[in-house]
Parts: sequence; C-alpha cells; structure tokens
Amino acid sequence: MFRGMHSGPSDPIDFATIRRVLVVKLRHHGDVLLTSPVFAVLKAHAPHLEIDALVYSDTREMLEHHPAIAAIHTVGRNWRGLSAPARLAREFGLLSDLRRRKYELLIHLSEHPRGAWLARLLGCCYAVAPGYRGRTRFWRRSFSHLFALPLNARRHMAEWNLDSLRRIGLQPEPGERRLTLIPGSEAESQALDLLSTAGISERGFIHLHPASRWAFKCWPAARTARLIDSLMGRGEQVVLTAAPSAEERGLVDEIVANCAHRPVNLSGRLSLSSLAALTARAKLFVGVDSAPMHMAAAVGTPVVALFGPSGEHEWGPWMVPNRVVSSLSHPCRPCGRDGCGGGKVSDCLETLPEAQVLAAVDALLAV
Repeated sequence: MFRGMHSGPSDPIDFATIRRVLVVKLRHHGDVLLTSPVFAVLKAHAPHLEIDALVYSDTREMLEHHPAIAAIHTVGRNWRGLSAPARLAREFGLLSDLRRRKYELLIHLSEHPRGAWLARLLGCCYAVAPGYRGRTRFWRRSFSHLFALPLNARRHMAEWNLDSLRRIGLQPEPGERRLTLIPGSEAESQALDLLSTAGISERGFIHLHPASRWAFKCWPAARTARLIDSLMGRGEQVVLTAAPSAEERGLVDEIVANCAHRPVNLSGRLSLSSLAALTARAKLFVGVDSAPMHMAAAVGTPVVALFGPSGEHEWGPWMVPNRVVSSLSHPCRPCGRDGCGGGKVSDCLETLPEAQVLAAVDALLAV
C-alpha cells in the first residue's frame, strides 16, 4: 500500500506535516485506559494535532474527558448480531465519519484486523501497528511503520502502547506516561452523594472491588470476607463495589454473607465514571487484576492488587504507590491460563492467604 515501506529504526515522521491522528484500540476497558498516555504524549510533543480515538462503545468512558482527545468514534460490540443491512449501515456510517476527518496518521494498538482495513480505506500518509510475527502480507503491507513487540513478558502494556510513538520518533518523557481518567462533574456528584448517604468521609474508607469479568482472576469469597472483617475490626470503613452483572453481584453477595461486619455495598449502583470518582476519594484501593484496578491507578489512589494467572509486569498498577500480592508457592505463575488446566479456577489465588494481603494493605497505609 505505502510507497517505499518504512521498516528501519531511523525513519521518524515529520509531525509538522500532520494535522489529524486516529488512535485505534478495540479491546476491553482496562486495555483502552492504558492507551491514555499515548494521547497525552502526542499532544505534548505536537500541540497542533487533533487526536481522535476509535474504541468499542462500552469502553468510551475510559477516554471520555481526556483533554488531548478531540473526538471519540465507537464500534458497537452488538453490530455482529445485527442483520446484514443494519450492520452495513453502521459500518458505512462509521467509515464516512472517519473519512471526513482526513487523518494523516493512524496508530493501531491491537491485533484487530479492522486497523489494517482502516489504514487502507482512510488513505492515511502514515499508519503504525504492532509487528506481530506470523501476520499475513496484507497486515504487513497495510502499515508504513511496524513497532517491535517485547522480547519477554516484563514490559508494561502502557509502555508497549507508547512504543508505537517511539517507532515514529517521539520519545515520551517520564512525567508524560501517567494514565489519564477524568470522571466528569456528573460522576463526581453521584459519588459524593453515595458517600454522604453512607456517612463516609473522603479519604475515610478503603475501596474493595473483588470482582472481574473473568472468574479465574478472582480471590475466594471467604478469604475476601475475612480480610474485610480484619479491616473493619480495627476501625476501617470498607466500601464494596462490583459491576451490575449477575456474576459479579453474586460474588459480592457471597462475600457479604460471610462477613461478621457489614461493609457499605454499592455493587451495581455506579457507572464506570462514578466508580472512578469514588475510587479517587478512597485512601486505598484493593482489588484483583481488572479495569477498576487500572482506574484506581489512573486517579492516583494507592493500590493493593492481587494477581494470579496474569502477569503483574505487564498489567500491574501503573505509576502509583502500590503493592502487588501473588502466590509465593506457585512457580508456574503467571501462566496466562483461564484457571488451572483451563478450568476457570486458579490455585494460585485460591490459596493466597489473607494475611499476605493484609500486610500489603498495612504497608501502603503506613506510607
């Protein structure tokens, strides 16, 4: 596609020739939030740019109020279930909207094939994507620049996203690499109202979000309940949250049923933005590897993160005071599996003692 494909390490682009950029990240909530430094770095180094995002519609809140983003375009996850004419109309409408923006640069930050098609259909001067091994000629020829993938599993995804900019000549400064998440005034008001109703002051509580959309990332309910009782037994206020899904609320119900003390339970009552606003007012966040953990890091709340099969070097709390808690007796982790043997239950989390988590909480509270 591109005349004279760029493949070498010293082929930066001239940002003076670029007016509009489209950053594409079609993944889950946490993945999208971890792209937020890309927008900040682009704007800091080239303030004249108009920078747009393309994400799934349900992840829009992760970037909604980002000061460096001019417009957010979305793809509905439900489009696949539509009739052929209805889906075609949605796709054509999106493509028309994107074409009207006349992007000179596209930055694609996943393996999703839509990025390759867009690089061709939008006629960008430059297009950047990960250089996945084994990809077809169609993928490789769709982009002007392919950035290298990490040689091991110890590079954080926030840095991996920023490698797309390094590949085209932008070197992020340390202070530019932080996550950005701005809840917005409506979400701030909702969080404050809920805390006021519960009689809890700002910085007067620990926010515990024990759930994930993936059950194999979760700590057992009984252990979580014992942690809550230990914290509340010494005078800490604990606020529990979870997504509105039946699975996540069911886990929280089981936790509460096992508690001798009664934490404030706000499960299913918060939007993503109001969840972020609530977390920003906590003295500490405790949770598993999930989007709310990344949200806590983005709003600057210290994080205790429990990790099982997933790797904390890639997915841990980013640029915030934190303690990662993981099993010391399972050398097989992180395995990246959906539970041991693919059985949806992770022994490295099932056996993780609450004393180890409590010690991490104490360590951060003492800072």
